[in-house]
Amino acid sequence: MQNFVPVKLISDKELEEHNCLESVDQISCDPETTAFKRQARLHQALWREKLGFPVGVNPRRPAEELGSSLKLDFARKQEKNFLNEDIQKAVHYRLECPEDYQMIDENRLFSNLLSSMPMCFNLFGSLHGDLVLADRAVHRWWPDVPGKVSFFRFEWSPNRNKEGEFLENRSAFDAAFELQMENGQCGVIGIETKYHENCKREKAPVENRLRRYEEVANKSKAFKSGAIAAIVGSELQQIWLDHLLALSMLQHRTQRWHWAKFVLVHPARNPSYARAAERYLELLNDQTTFEVRTIESLLDAGALPNDLIVAFRERYFL
Repeated sequence: MQNFVPVKLISDKELEEHNCLESVDQISCDPETTAFKRQARLHQALWREKLGFPVGVNPRRPAEELGSSLKLDFARKQEKNFLNEDIQKAVHYRLECPEDYQMIDENRLFSNLLSSMPMCFNLFGSLHGDLVLADRAVHRWWPDVPGKVSFFRFEWSPNRNKEGEFLENRSAFDAAFELQMENGQCGVIGIETKYHENCKREKAPVENRLRRYEEVANKSKAFKSGAIAAIVGSELQQIWLDHLLALSMLQHRTQRWHWAKFVLVHPARNPSYARAAERYLELLNDQTTFEVRTIESLLDAGALPNDLIVAFRERYFL
């Protein structure tokens, strides 16, 4: 695992001064992740204050202000959680094209500065509606990817919660690129983005759901012996389910998709997801359908407009 550059330790007093002292940022027995989460929350509050945007309320304590959020009516009208007009257009398009069983909290999308959902739009939104730019970016990030980008969508699943289809649950990619290959076949890159979050242990799925997940996992032959038992009910479960969604597309009865990759994207300084990704990789027999990338590596590749890269770094990086 990479050696982390320690983030600045922030005092409770400084966090209180900016309405950022939140118990949810305190991760038991993990001082590195705690320090990162506290610093990330303060960074968003300072960014908001620098630009003079009005502070929002704390959803856990509505009578209190929360420095890492925008006042909701301002956020909905001014759309300042998004870094430029192209990204705002991508948000509008996605909200105007709902999918069955989608899980998009619009208030969180517009007002929560820490959320990885608006961050995903800010990272990839400039590619929306421009397939030439999207294709250029994808092949800059993944030079060996086959074909050309034929669509790009946010918060997308091929078919959620339908019996007999894919994972039969509500799993979706934060962002997805579909690829058209020369032989007429299709591929997909599904992306999960993280920012301030820590990787949390999840409750094991109910028996019928788990049976379907095991079926996809075993058919893929991507996992080492004992891997499923190590993943189920652990902090790796969400990563696994998103990976399984990509694998289930390769197994779909339509045979539409013949190439797939699931990519976990997180900040280099988020130790929780860096450790989780390292553990997950150790459980794979075949790593060709899974990749972990840092946000910094995507920006450093120069695939996005320069003004967006500058604005994104200022907004999100410590």
